[in-house]
Amino acid sequence: MKNRLTFFAAMLLLGFCLSFTLRPTADGWVSIFDGKTFNGWKVTEDSPGTFTIQDGAIVVNGPRAHLFYEGPVNNHNFKNFEWKAQVKTMPGSNSGMFIHTAYQPSGWPSKGYEIQVNQSHTDWRKTGSVYGVQDVKEVFVKDDEWYTEHIIVQGKKVMIKINDKLINDYTEPDSISTGKSPKKLSMGTVALQGHDPKSKVYYKDIMIKVLPD
Repeated sequence: MKNRLTFFAAMLLLGFCLSFTLRPTADGWVSIFDGKTFNGWKVTEDSPGTFTIQDGAIVVNGPRAHLFYEGPVNNHNFKNFEWKAQVKTMPGSNSGMFIHTAYQPSGWPSKGYEIQVNQSHTDWRKTGSVYGVQDVKEVFVKDDEWYTEHIIVQGKKVMIKINDKLINDYTEPDSISTGKSPKKLSMGTVALQGHDPKSKVYYKDIMIKVLPD
């Protein structure tokens, strides 16, 4: 009986903590990473060890892998929304923040757009690029320094702010020429990218705000 009461008390405490974590702020933002666990997230089967947690941040360091949000906020299915995180890249690193994507066990995500995270990797597409669609060549922040990457998706538009400065404003055309791997705004979850073993990138304070349709 005592063990049962202890179990129920633990479950109530966990429920309280989860509800507190998922409670929107006054301006609608909801935290989707608790800083301690991968609760609400699902990693790909290829190289899951690429993602670890250290000092309240997700550390991305290892072979190609992706970490998808699969949690309860809006049933991890977003159309119009804002997504932001504190990010820190180490020299020569490459990563990405995916939007309108869907979990897949391996490979590069086939659905949605990647928003680039890269200050000094050899890839010329730098932080804030809508990767391969509307790319950014200029570098706005330094490696080894925390900055805010803020993505706004509204209708056909994707806007990216770096430290509150709008650096990319992409409008998807009504008619898209699709190839073998079409990229298109629709609906879906968000994900973080592990690019290669030489890359080391940190993410913390990961927040979502659902916008009206």
